[in-house]
Amino acid sequence: MAPSAGVQDRLVGRLSDFTSLHEHTERLARARGLDATLAAVLASGADLLGAGRGVLVTRRPRGGPGQPVGLGLDRASLGALETVPPEQSLLARLLRDHDRPELLHSPDLAADPATGARLRELAAHLGLGGCYGLPLATEEDGPVAAAVWFFDRPAEPTERQRELAHHYCRFAAPLLAKQLEADKVRHTTEALRRGLLPDRLPQPVGLRLAARLVPAALDRSCGSDWYDAIPLPDGTVGLTVGSVSGDGPGAGPGSAPGAAAAMGRIRAALRAYAVLEGEDPVSVLGDLELLLKTTEPSRTATAVYAWVEPDERRITLAGAGHCPPILVDRHGAEFVETSLSAPLGMLACWEAPGVEFTAERGDTLLLYTEGLARRCGRTLHAGQANLRRAAADAPRDVRLDPDLLCAHLLAVCPDRGAAPATDDLMLLGARFE
Repeated sequence: MAPSAGVQDRLVGRLSDFTSLHEHTERLARARGLDATLAAVLASGADLLGAGRGVLVTRRPRGGPGQPVGLGLDRASLGALETVPPEQSLLARLLRDHDRPELLHSPDLAADPATGARLRELAAHLGLGGCYGLPLATEEDGPVAAAVWFFDRPAEPTERQRELAHHYCRFAAPLLAKQLEADKVRHTTEALRRGLLPDRLPQPVGLRLAARLVPAALDRSCGSDWYDAIPLPDGTVGLTVGSVSGDGPGAGPGSAPGAAAAMGRIRAALRAYAVLEGEDPVSVLGDLELLLKTTEPSRTATAVYAWVEPDERRITLAGAGHCPPILVDRHGAEFVETSLSAPLGMLACWEAPGVEFTAERGDTLLLYTEGLARRCGRTLHAGQANLRRAAADAPRDVRLDPDLLCAHLLAVCPDRGAAPATDDLMLLGARFE
């Protein structure tokens, strides 16, 4: 006996619901990163409920809503919604540890006395009709986020729409919890990584210093770069940039946290060697190479170290497998050709002669790491040439200020490398006054 038309319609409707839910959960599973995940949750929830706008907040570590993310709401509207007192806030109620409602809904916010005066006022001002809100919670973590979707006129979702939204949020909650944990770890690691570098640069008499660092994402990076400016006891300055590679040959993405820790140890050692024998860059890098082979045998590093006498504008430097520095003068910009040498830790014994030259007043010495050069060209050689050309063509007022020059070079070098996201971008400029 064939099913009745009503049964067939219900089966077709149920199949359509499953198909729609599957499409939205697939879209969420493909989202990469926290921002994309939050946007996917908001957009899919709106589609499933038939809503036009929405707002989502993640829970702060100590409780309460964090920065809101909006759908169809501009910054001013989101800011206005943040002025709702906590006791009236739908989002705050959905994030409670205790007495948390399974859902919150109002067919007409502007006319609902239970919503509170401020929320009613904003609903009328922003043109918000009905609303439907759900927590995103897991058994292990509790509420990790909350979302409220708004209709453009007084309305509420159908029973089928509610069911789909609840199923979707139950699926989304554990994925969002993992993204939030990963984002927390990333921010913590990035803060520690930046903490391994100088929080400010010295400004010795006769020399103006500036630096830029744009770190690659740790989940994609294979190494970690450093820069430093070291005031020495005799009034001279040691300048250095370098890069530590991951966990030995074949190290790939995911090795950056270990490389960052190694970078901190190597930079600290280099500062000590600079104080002891900073006037001899070859000895400084030689000692650093011995330390690397002894304490970090699975790693390699490239580096350049320059000993600078600001009064006489004399520079002595040595490099180990590193990009040649650039000297920017009133005529243009030229490479400071260091001798060809292998990275530290790669050969049985590192050895390379130093280079000595004198700058003119107004000249700027630029030290940079490989990541910046690769961003500026399809090959390392092409990138170095493009970076030199960009420094030579910089406007005169930019070339007079090392901070402006560093910012300019980062801005004008387009992202044309093969895999720019795997390298830090590092630039250190020193201008002789």
